[in-house]
Amino acid sequence: MRYISTRGKAPTLNFEAIVTSGLASDGGLYVPETIPELAEEKIQSWKGLSYQELAVEVMLPFVDECLDRDALTKLVNKSYSTFRAPDVAPLKKLSDNTYVLELFHGPTLAFKDFALQFLGNVLDYVLDKRQENVVIVGATSGDTGSAAIAGCQHCKHVQLFMLHPFGRVSNVQRHQMTTILSNNIHNISIDSHFDDCQDMVKSMFRNGDFIDYPLVAVNSINWTRIMAQIVYYFYAALQLGAPEKPVSFSVPTGNFGDIFAGYIAHRMGLPINKLIVATNSNDILHRFFSNNDYRKTGVDPTLSPSMDIQISSNFERLLFELYNRDGASIERLMDDFSTSGKLTASDEVMTKAQQLFDSAKADDNTIRSVIRSTYDDNNYITDPHTATGIHAARECHKDNTPVIVLSTAHPAKFPDVAQEVLNITPPLPEHLNDLLDRDEHYDQLPNNLEKVKSYITEKLQ
Repeated sequence: MRYISTRGKAPTLNFEAIVTSGLASDGGLYVPETIPELAEEKIQSWKGLSYQELAVEVMLPFVDECLDRDALTKLVNKSYSTFRAPDVAPLKKLSDNTYVLELFHGPTLAFKDFALQFLGNVLDYVLDKRQENVVIVGATSGDTGSAAIAGCQHCKHVQLFMLHPFGRVSNVQRHQMTTILSNNIHNISIDSHFDDCQDMVKSMFRNGDFIDYPLVAVNSINWTRIMAQIVYYFYAALQLGAPEKPVSFSVPTGNFGDIFAGYIAHRMGLPINKLIVATNSNDILHRFFSNNDYRKTGVDPTLSPSMDIQISSNFERLLFELYNRDGASIERLMDDFSTSGKLTASDEVMTKAQQLFDSAKADDNTIRSVIRSTYDDNNYITDPHTATGIHAARECHKDNTPVIVLSTAHPAKFPDVAQEVLNITPPLPEHLNDLLDRDEHYDQLPNNLEKVKSYITEKLQ
């Protein structure tokens, strides 16, 4: 398998090279040169596999040039040995046709553990083989940071710098990042919102010569993260009758990586009827899918901070597919968006997008209402991000196919919301029960790219 850029000008790379890269040299994102297409019989043969066994089968076509089955199996088993649920991703039934896929049983209680535990182990494998040191620079709206830190804190060839927006992540999310005391972990709190943090990271990848180390991405611009997330779409659908029966998925969505993994699963042959984009009040993706309105507005703080985003990096990957992999068209679109703050797709592209995708948004009052009703009806506590997914499933699911809501975070990561709505404070799991009493270590910096670059340079000396 080789990988190409969404903008069509960067060199074609193998899997090992894209693991240790960020943006492509032309500013695009790497995607597989071809998407594997699976026969129904092949998917049928995967029924009954454990999560780890299925992960090997799903990911092997994407890595086969660089990782053989034995090496991949070892990395997968190591990555998911840290999860507390025996079946890794439990599927829970809420009603006749609605299910919740619990993706929060990893070490940091968020779905991003699926990708970042695996990415950390793959980086260790590749960098140890090369005897090469790298610098990771990432931005987080909440969960990516803690999951990346948990995945990379033991990587001996990595120095990791994580930017988060000051005051715009939950108390638990911040402590999960800032209480890790490994010498290779550096937390930076930026006086702004997530989009500015993400813009800084992208700028550093475009102009990475300010340090003498290769820059590696752990944000979902790194294809490895998308690849690892494809697995749980297959895992959940197989339990509900796929490939003979179709399913739909409702996905809380900010940076578009998680739902893009579902799109790739669909392209591989998984029978997905609808992919439902669930957003909060920062609804640029809902506006696009409902009305072709991809236009930046201000970022408002909400009860679901991991989705407080207006620039969804992985959306470019979907546009690349919708525009028949025409890199020149994507470059023009993204340049226009960068200049004007808006993007308008062609009528043909919108027709293609709306055949598979639907969307809905939930403001804070709606999120509160969904948390309340889900608890009253099902005795089930959801975090505010999962609540947006449940709301979108209720709004958009119109047929008899099962709909699976991806539950992206443990409710204990957002205890203030549960306490306000339900008068219940969900307890943290035992391995984190003293989290809020641990000492924090982070540095607060202004929203200034040069000051952040200087900070990183000084820490590497």
